[in-house]
Amino acid sequence: MDSCIQELHFSHLHIPVTINQKFLVHPSSPTPANHQSPHHSLYLSNLDDIIGARVFTPSVYFYPSTNTQESLVLKRLQDALGEVLVPYYPLSGRLREVENGKLEVFFGEEQGALMVSANSSMALSDLGDLTVPNPAWLPLIFRNPGEEAYKILEMPLLIAQVTFFTCGGFSLGIRLCHCICDGFGAMQFLGSWAATAKTGKLITDPEPVWDRETLKPRNPPMVKYPHHEYLPIEERSNLTNSLWDTKPLQKCYRISKEFQCRVKGIAQGQDSTLVCSTFDAMAAHIWRSWVKALDVKPLDYNLRLTFSVNVRTRLETVKLRKGFYGNVVCLACAMSSVNGLINDSISKTTRLVQEARLRVSEDYLRSMVDYVEVKRPKRLEFGGKLTITQWTRFEMYETADFGWGKPVYAGPIDLRPTPQVCVLLPQGGVESGNDQSMVVCLCLPPSAVHNFTRLLSLTDHK
Repeated sequence: MDSCIQELHFSHLHIPVTINQKFLVHPSSPTPANHQSPHHSLYLSNLDDIIGARVFTPSVYFYPSTNTQESLVLKRLQDALGEVLVPYYPLSGRLREVENGKLEVFFGEEQGALMVSANSSMALSDLGDLTVPNPAWLPLIFRNPGEEAYKILEMPLLIAQVTFFTCGGFSLGIRLCHCICDGFGAMQFLGSWAATAKTGKLITDPEPVWDRETLKPRNPPMVKYPHHEYLPIEERSNLTNSLWDTKPLQKCYRISKEFQCRVKGIAQGQDSTLVCSTFDAMAAHIWRSWVKALDVKPLDYNLRLTFSVNVRTRLETVKLRKGFYGNVVCLACAMSSVNGLINDSISKTTRLVQEARLRVSEDYLRSMVDYVEVKRPKRLEFGGKLTITQWTRFEMYETADFGWGKPVYAGPIDLRPTPQVCVLLPQGGVESGNDQSMVVCLCLPPSAVHNFTRLLSLTDHK
């Protein structure tokens, strides 16, 4: 394997966790919901309640020994959350469906964010490498017993489990409803919660803004693009079955900045007219390697690569105020036949990715909002698809200092429930310094692991 790529391994273990208490955290002072409840409700844009956002995003943060009593850690986190839930009061509400299956936020007396206090009989050092996402960490994220998959209606919109370990360290496991905020909005909220806990006074920089009505559909709707990212496509290939019918393995690879630049250089070297981003080249390389390793058939079947594009910086006529924390992302979609991905050059696939990324504009976003208004997709489409999620764009470590320093890990846990998702993570941790490596996490059938590792490493590339 190329020395610039390191296959990462995590410990297979069982983490015993005892739940001590569960309690709701309410805004510490009155909010607009108090004045108008139970009739107060909040509009969600079609970007907020599209089918792909109707999920909870789980993440975990590890903090080593704090030299602080468990009860004081819990109190600091709870008090700060109560303070932050005043300006971010929508997170204390619940979701319900209204006409045509659209979602809205509503409020009632027994609502609030859910906090959970737990203990483990293990030390953090017993968990192995804390820089590699590990499905064994699932007990550190609270789920209601028997909770159905993708349940979001009338659920707390923020669920936070604090698990204390025998070494004095703790983990903060968070489930945040994607309907309320995208990744950038989540970082804004978590940064405010952390800064408030650290300083002991409410910190909101910037001030949060709701303003979801700004992204209402046009009347009448004008769908200008085909939006292949949401079209149901009959699964005629073996791709989906090979991932869902086997027990896929979660695999992670640390990829150096040097190797990322090398892939970009290869793509641009093959086509002198191509000027691409590192993401364009790496996404193309991962997609090609994944499809080749899975040995997808038939060769004439069309595959899709989707990835989120932040449209905040591409808005021209739509004005979003600073502090807007809702969903302002569009799914870009690159398409290619299996044969094209296998036999075409990296540069050609990179151009497909780049064209899909550049296609996303304000006009594209407005068309997508209108498409959802007209079609309102009811289920996630997996046919021939790989979705790449870029957590590398988020300052997860910088925003998560609650007063005990940066976490040694911040990120997802288990990708196996959605094995057609690949996550790109920043190389984090307190000792990472200026390391610009990234960690690629994805799912593979056991039979495809060796080939994928070889292809990703460019072992056969001359």
